[in-house]
Amino acid sequence: MDLLHSWGVELAVHLQTKYSRYEGLFGLASTVADLHTTFFCFFPIWFHLRRDTGLRLIWVAVLGDWLNLVLKWVLFGERPYWWVHETRFYGAGPVPSLQQFPITCETGPGSPSGHAMGAAGVWYVMVTALLSIATEKRCPPLLYRFLQLGLWMLMGLVELVVCMSRVYMAAHFPHQVIAGVITGVLVAEVVSKEKGIYNASMKKYFYTTLFLTSFAVGFYLLLKALGVDLLWTLEKAQKWCVKPEWVHLDSTPFASLLRNMGTLLGLGLGLHSPLYTETKKTKTSTSFKLGCIVVSLFLLQLLDGWTFSSENLVTFYFLSFGKSVVALLIPTTLVPWAFCWICKEKKEDKNL
Repeated sequence: MDLLHSWGVELAVHLQTKYSRYEGLFGLASTVADLHTTFFCFFPIWFHLRRDTGLRLIWVAVLGDWLNLVLKWVLFGERPYWWVHETRFYGAGPVPSLQQFPITCETGPGSPSGHAMGAAGVWYVMVTALLSIATEKRCPPLLYRFLQLGLWMLMGLVELVVCMSRVYMAAHFPHQVIAGVITGVLVAEVVSKEKGIYNASMKKYFYTTLFLTSFAVGFYLLLKALGVDLLWTLEKAQKWCVKPEWVHLDSTPFASLLRNMGTLLGLGLGLHSPLYTETKKTKTSTSFKLGCIVVSLFLLQLLDGWTFSSENLVTFYFLSFGKSVVALLIPTTLVPWAFCWICKEKKEDKNL
């Protein structure tokens, strides 16, 4: 593995040296590839334009990130920014000089890459959804072929930039991002074929959330009892990150787990709330859907600006969980219900 890691570090140094002018693009790619973008941007849009695709996005993102967490705990992957300082591979020779950036110092294990895996799964869902729409609209065969080729090439380009950005930022080795892409596509393909996600009951959402959380916590406690510290990477991040403020608690495994579980539970609560049932009875127009998308995105950006102190871990995790629940309630229930209520009031005023 040391030899493989050394090749990865060489590639990272090469990218940082030859492509330094693209630092902004790589930083943007890493930010957009984060599942935060899926929950706060992609989902509200797809949910109101094509409900089933929106549901698929959440299930693929949540289950994929949960699997990513378990794999990271099993594989014990290193990260370049600390590996170069602790390895004996270079002996007494000079250690490669790796730059660090504000998004470099993630605190979890490195394999497989969560950004590459999440982006692959999410883009796979969106590309297949667009191709499905084209099929439904009876797109001419030749035009469909061009669309199919263009969309898959776009996804490939996006994944390439995401993978390059993770290596450039010294957050991952090349084999970790490749593993992430392959795993992400497999998860998306498997989950998309599961028809039960489109009409899941509240009980299913609750028990799935409970099972995934219990499994992860139980797995952690079991290995801890066996003397395996699954939080070994947090100490390395705090030790080797050049700036302490770049080590963010929200990148720890448990913070990610609770965010995802809050998202899944929030989706279930939103879809099975009386407010959502009421809005489903209302015939909605295109302008209604566009209005819901715009207002949802606006409110989610306001919610995203709500941050909390990490001094108390229990409070931080609890608030992160609650924020994720609310983030799904806004586009699924609260905004559509508010629009329906406003439309109903206007209709009553006209009748008077």
